[in-house]
Amino acid sequence: MQIPPQFHVAETAGWLVNHRMNSALPGYLMISCKTNTTDLSDLSEKALGEFGPLLARTQKALKQDLNAQRVYIGRYGHSPGYPIHFHVIPIYDWVEELFWKDGRYRLLENFAEGPGETATDGAELTLFVWREFCERAVPPPVRGPSVSEVITLLREVIRFPAP
Repeated sequence: MQIPPQFHVAETAGWLVNHRMNSALPGYLMISCKTNTTDLSDLSEKALGEFGPLLARTQKALKQDLNAQRVYIGRYGHSPGYPIHFHVIPIYDWVEELFWKDGRYRLLENFAEGPGETATDGAELTLFVWREFCERAVPPPVRGPSVSEVITLLREVIRFPAP
């Protein structure tokens, strides 16, 4: 699948960082390998060496420049035809507020220390982001910069020498 240039954020010789095309959550990024494989062990030492710093720089930008409380990084897809890729999901304070206000997600509650103390985990917030910001026809309102404004900002912050 070709990622339209307006979603491109950064690139190295082995990886492409882009904003997730169907996400209304500003800063939801995808890091995709340029090698057509679904297995990290198939990658060159150079591509593997680029990956750690790329993850670190991406996470730092989302936390430092966009004020994400947390950044979840995971590999979920296994669809044929797609190279290995990772989801980088910023969790802003306002996203977590929306999660707690939405009664549909109370079915997922965990009890932390005891009765009355509720907690959530990354899986629950990831599900919330996917359902509300990626799949809903009308996602919740965003607080802060828009997707296009975030892409512009991140292009400046997550900059690598040309591949």
